[in-house]
Amino acid sequence: MSTSGGHQGRARVARRLQASVGTLTTAAVTRMERDMPWFRQLSAEDRSWIGMIVQAGIKAFVVWFEDPDGEMPVTAEVFGAAPRALTGVVTLHQTVEMVRTSIEVVEENVVTAVGEADAAEVREAVIRYAREVAFATAEVYARAAEMRGAWDARLEALVVDSVLRAEADETTRSRASALGWESRGDVAVVIGRAPSPDATTTARESLFDEVRRSARHAGLDALCAVQSDRMVVVLGGVDNADKAGAAVARHFGDGPVVVGPVVPDLVSAHVSSRAAVAGLRAAPGWPAAPRPVTSDDLLPERALSGDGHARRQLVREIYQPLHDAGDPTLDTVTAFLDHGSSIEGTARAMFVHANTVRYRLKRAAEVTGLAVSDPRHAYTYRVALTLGRLWTRETGTSGAAAEPAPGESL
Repeated sequence: MSTSGGHQGRARVARRLQASVGTLTTAAVTRMERDMPWFRQLSAEDRSWIGMIVQAGIKAFVVWFEDPDGEMPVTAEVFGAAPRALTGVVTLHQTVEMVRTSIEVVEENVVTAVGEADAAEVREAVIRYAREVAFATAEVYARAAEMRGAWDARLEALVVDSVLRAEADETTRSRASALGWESRGDVAVVIGRAPSPDATTTARESLFDEVRRSARHAGLDALCAVQSDRMVVVLGGVDNADKAGAAVARHFGDGPVVVGPVVPDLVSAHVSSRAAVAGLRAAPGWPAAPRPVTSDDLLPERALSGDGHARRQLVREIYQPLHDAGDPTLDTVTAFLDHGSSIEGTARAMFVHANTVRYRLKRAAEVTGLAVSDPRHAYTYRVALTLGRLWTRETGTSGAAAEPAPGESL
């Protein structure tokens, strides 16, 4: 007898299907264990949840079959029984494979369940129902991905904020790992203006995806966040600050992009972020600065803007090496700057041969890494020498400048 007999006929077939739910569920799970190696590797708890999903799906089909004009709340009825965390264990492809297997089992056993006369109509209903299950599956995974994306964005912002606040610790490292941070190498922080500070969440996520894509292309890890009108990018696996900054600079808004110094790991990345923030604040003092520019290249501007760390660094890395190289080297650099960067003028003022001046300037370049004949380096020398003399006078010593204490200006 066909189910075309109306509601009573469908109700009768539905009762037969209902009686077969347990058998069909067992058959479907048995098929999965036999044909799907990954299914056998799941924990007993996860396999149990999947069995519940299969059973709920067959029951929901029976309810709908009896009343096909009613709503089909597939998502709630089928997937509501399982925890959302299951989407992190079973992939979308695997879920589709499970759904396909379950449908095949139902179709193969439909004659046994309802009889030959009603089998054709039940198979037709299964095909229609399967389409709805497919849409529901996609919806579940889309929502799960959306939730994970929102959570990841908040977690990423928290990690970057910890770096900027100098609060990074092993917990920060663990959180970064959860976001896919794999780098065990050196780290640098890049800061610049956000391209669109008021961008929507979706637009911001798209921007961060582009930044991460560019970083991966350069062999780097990346964590991103927007704070006020600034975008902060923490890069891992850095071996050259200039190259690392260049890999992501195009994603920033107008204005300077500053790369902090390279540090050993994420926990010490606050040192890089502090220098990058100070560099961004001082960058307007050097309008012709390259983009990106390292925070070390901005040491003179940072020192003049009140950055005590930059002042100490200039004294420690430029003035002190010159002082330790001996008075002739220090005095020659000073005279060279005072005489308009003229070798001959410096030689006459110091009553030495021009080649002696060249030798001493070469010596200065060796101990500081800066060529005094370069206009930009000459400016850095001037600021460093001034700060070094002030340091010597204030402390009464020519020893190396230590890191400044809180509130100390130099």
